Amino acid sequence: MFVVDTNVLVYAADAEAPEHGPCRSALEGWRRSPTPWYLTWGIVYEFLRVVTHPRVLRMPFDGPGAHSFLGAVLASASVHILTETARHLDVLAEMVSEVPLLVGNLYHDAHTAALMREHGIRSIVTRDTDFHRFGFIEVLDPLR
Repeated sequence: MFVVDTNVLVYAADAEAPEHGPCRSALEGWRRSPTPWYLTWGIVYEFLRVVTHPRVLRMPFDGPGAHSFLGAVLASASVHILTETARHLDVLAEMVSEVPLLVGNLYHDAHTAALMREHGIRSIVTRDTDFHRFGFIEVLDPLR
């Protein structure tokens, strides 16, 4: 079980990204596999924000194109969306006490990390090194 982070989805979608090949191949493999893997709604919306932003991608997706890509990803029987449980606030409080300098934009990653902890998922596939701050998470780089 693992979470796939936004950047991996973006690289899989952006044919111009140097990381495109390995990330697209990995995504296609996960979509065909019966092994469960996970996203969060935060990751989904961040993906939509990034791939439609004209200052981020040289050739951004339009809304329907981004939604179509995402629809194909979510059509996989093995992908699931993590959501908050009744203990979400307590899990977040634990992380705030455990992770030094948890401020600003790191709270987006903290939300993902809290959801992972709530659901007992220890691995995330990402190129974002900030996830190394969360000691209970194993960071898997799709390019290694």
